[in-house]
Amino acid sequence: MSSEPLRVAAALVLDEAGRIFFQMRSPSRKLFPNSWDVVGGHLEPGETVEEALAREIQEETGWELAEIVAKVGDYTYTGEDGLTRFETDFLVRVRGDLSRPVLEEGKHTAYRWLGPDELDVLDESAHINDGMIRQLAEDGFAVLRALDM
Repeated sequence: MSSEPLRVAAALVLDEAGRIFFQMRSPSRKLFPNSWDVVGGHLEPGETVEEALAREIQEETGWELAEIVAKVGDYTYTGEDGLTRFETDFLVRVRGDLSRPVLEEGKHTAYRWLGPDELDVLDESAHINDGMIRQLAEDGFAVLRALDM
């Protein structure tokens, strides 16, 4: 088994109001069950971060990646499975009906669009993900403010 961390690409999807899309992971998920999350997942062999980002957006929401607005940051964490992951997160815009995401069946159960003053809801699952999603959201909104969007 490789000692290299697993690579993950994640999208903080923006809407026209400057809110970010979050989805609830299903209770049957091995990693971070019943917790709020952003769109994303592991890179497949030979895939670039950008290719994985586009694929994950389509698989998890039915939307199409339109634009990578900015890089939010790089994050390293170890899941409950003991595997270390290196995640790169981006603010993105997508094409599609933002009021009707097609959640990946069996993997996600709900979704919400949150503005910078609505992040307390993410604390509901902080005990599962060590507050990582709240931190990603805060970092994403900080990048958005810096871009003056």
